[in-house]
Amino acid sequence: MLSLLNQYSQSRFAWFLLFFSTLSFEITALYFQHGLGLAPCTLCIYQRCAIFGIMLASIIGLIAPKNILARLAAVLIWLFSAYKGFALATFHAHLQFEPNLSDTCSLSPQFPAWLPLDSWLPSLFNAYGSCADKIWTFLTIEMSQWMIIIFACYLIVGLAILVSQLFSAPKSSMWSK
Repeated sequence: MLSLLNQYSQSRFAWFLLFFSTLSFEITALYFQHGLGLAPCTLCIYQRCAIFGIMLASIIGLIAPKNILARLAAVLIWLFSAYKGFALATFHAHLQFEPNLSDTCSLSPQFPAWLPLDSWLPSLFNAYGSCADKIWTFLTIEMSQWMIIIFACYLIVGLAILVSQLFSAPKSSMWSK
């Protein structure tokens, strides 16, 4: 099983699927924001950045899937982004379901001075919603809870891909062509 995952991780198709999934989530977030008029909060914007981190990892994997160093760098960026996204989504759900006066989120994202994303692309990275608001539900699950599920899936798959790098891929494969 793990050698098969290693084999998949060496194909551009697998990295393209990762890229496509993150692109789909970003397009969905933009539709929620601009199409449905749902106001993103600061934690939503940070989670969007975590998805972009996973997208960056997929691009690195797409460029050089056969190179073990590039693949490991991509998987580590993927895991770091998925972990940060999971932590942010968990805190976001905590703010919504267990409100506490000492727990707050800022009104605007705090990006580093060398990377002011909210100034460069305000339509993508400007937050104007409240973290405590429950603005969207699907199948009785709030958006913050969906993000926990999404990031947990990214984290589990990323960990499996990382562990699979210890196992050699089969010599012949339909994925390696």
